[in-house]
Amino acid sequence: MNRYPLWKNLLVLGVITLGLLIALPNVFGEDPALQISRDDGTPMEPLEKDSVENVLRAAGIDWNTLYLEEGRALVRFDTVEDQLKANDELKGELDRSYVVALTLAPRTPDWLRAAGLQPMSLGLDLRGGVHFLFEVDIEAAVRQRLQAFANDFSKLLREERIRRNVEVDGDTVRIRLNDVNDLDRAEAIVREADANVLIEARRDGDTGVLTVRMTEDQVRERRDFAIQQNTVTLRNRVNELGVAEPVVQRQGLDRIVVQLPGVQDPAQAERVLGATATLEFRLVCDGENPLEAERRGRAPLGCELFYDRTGQPVLLKRRTIVTGDQLVDATSGFSEGMPAVFVKLDSKGARSMLETTKENLNKPMAVVFVEQKRDEVERNGEIIEVPREEKEVINVATIRGVFSSNFQITGLQVLEARDLSLLLRAGALAAPIFKVEERTVGPSLGKDNIEKGFQAIVIGLGLVMVFMVVYYRVFGLFACLALVTNLVLLVALLSMLQASLTLPGIAGIVLTVGMAVDANVLIFERIREEIRNGNSPQASIHAGYEKALSTIADANITTLIAAVVLFAFGTGPIKGFAVTLSLGIVTSMFTAILGTRALANAIYGGRTLERLTI
Repeated sequence: MNRYPLWKNLLVLGVITLGLLIALPNVFGEDPALQISRDDGTPMEPLEKDSVENVLRAAGIDWNTLYLEEGRALVRFDTVEDQLKANDELKGELDRSYVVALTLAPRTPDWLRAAGLQPMSLGLDLRGGVHFLFEVDIEAAVRQRLQAFANDFSKLLREERIRRNVEVDGDTVRIRLNDVNDLDRAEAIVREADANVLIEARRDGDTGVLTVRMTEDQVRERRDFAIQQNTVTLRNRVNELGVAEPVVQRQGLDRIVVQLPGVQDPAQAERVLGATATLEFRLVCDGENPLEAERRGRAPLGCELFYDRTGQPVLLKRRTIVTGDQLVDATSGFSEGMPAVFVKLDSKGARSMLETTKENLNKPMAVVFVEQKRDEVERNGEIIEVPREEKEVINVATIRGVFSSNFQITGLQVLEARDLSLLLRAGALAAPIFKVEERTVGPSLGKDNIEKGFQAIVIGLGLVMVFMVVYYRVFGLFACLALVTNLVLLVALLSMLQASLTLPGIAGIVLTVGMAVDANVLIFERIREEIRNGNSPQASIHAGYEKALSTIADANITTLIAAVVLFAFGTGPIKGFAVTLSLGIVTSMFTAILGTRALANAIYGGRTLERLTI
């Protein structure tokens, strides 16, 4: 009685051995390192790795190892000082097609790395870095779409020589026609431009009015698009910053979480991530007096009043030639000794720019820098944040030739040119974003969190083991071995899945330690009850494991359901807790039932027993 078949013993032994092997990379620690990759995502070649080595050697910087891994060059250093010095040197010597990122490289031996094994991924609170929570102004995305509708409808009606006045009014586009006889023709043009919009036509004396609305599906799609596009744009900007293993993900209806491990300068990160900078290209209202428009507080018909960086007024035409979302690429450099941004447009933008420059040779054109900000205002005794769009003319130049997709912007400082090119290259945000939360975790604090978390696990494990050994003797030792094995398997699963371990995740591990022993307590108490009822030791062991199984399964399944719900509906730290709790339930079921049963069978199985030490 109480003997496992050979296959079941081999299964238990095989799972434990495999778990030990997968968890092994976590014991070797980490080195300060640099990760060099191409910004277009293509793998680096050995010759490029040699170039990195030559730069380091020429600068007299010592490094530990340098090798290619997953298409990226990884350089390990013995000290953080060498890492930082090499970072500055490589960023200065390598061209802008490479991204240099600070990181920590595990000291995993080559044979383990060749097998694809790697240590657990650590969250921001354990590794150190910057955490941002951004809120997306999804209503602004809808307003931007309505404005785009207004511009398109106005252009189409102008081409058909229909006199009109088009403007955005709340959540509608209102088109007032000078001649009521154009009403049916204008409605057909608008409907052909977009068949999904809702159009209401009415007569108002001698004029006609078209009211255009977006459908609920269009509004919902636009809001979702704004979140998705902003997530992609922020991810591109993070890549431009050169951060290893960043986290950029949607949270809830209108928020985006950005975590940058290893970054300790939140001001620089926020300046790039939070900026909603984009550009507009407009013609200057030639022949109009901007000072007179400023004095009257009203711009002439078809013009709009702006200010340049010196505070001087500039009158620009309302129609935008090209907007920032039509930019394909932007790089910073120098033109005739002055900082410049070299811009490349997509086909639609290039066509618009070509037509404009053909028709307006020797006329001035302005570049408008557009940025979204928020102001705090008091309304009804409450402080609320109100979005505000800030536009500034950064450059006015005369069109000297015809151009389309490639041109340059001057009139910037060196730092402004670099940041502007980075923002434009990463893509324009589909809607303004505003920072609602910021946290910075220093590397020493992250290390302290790891030490305290590890200490909590050790203390919890030690107290539980002491209790089990004192109370259940030999069977308590079985439970202690199962607990240690459970932790090893849990670390192995976290390493294999590369689920980020956070402080709440450590709390889940500590909870798992306590819950894992519950199953053994139920089994051991059932065995003691069977012995008190007069059953033989062998029959009591068998009955203890068999009869307690349903109770253990019920308790763990209900906890697993709760963990799955936490993972599905929770965010951030809640998810980390749910992940380790779920994995801990799975591993504890294996070790508490199969593991301790295999030990009991190996020691007591097939023997004649007078009594049990339990």
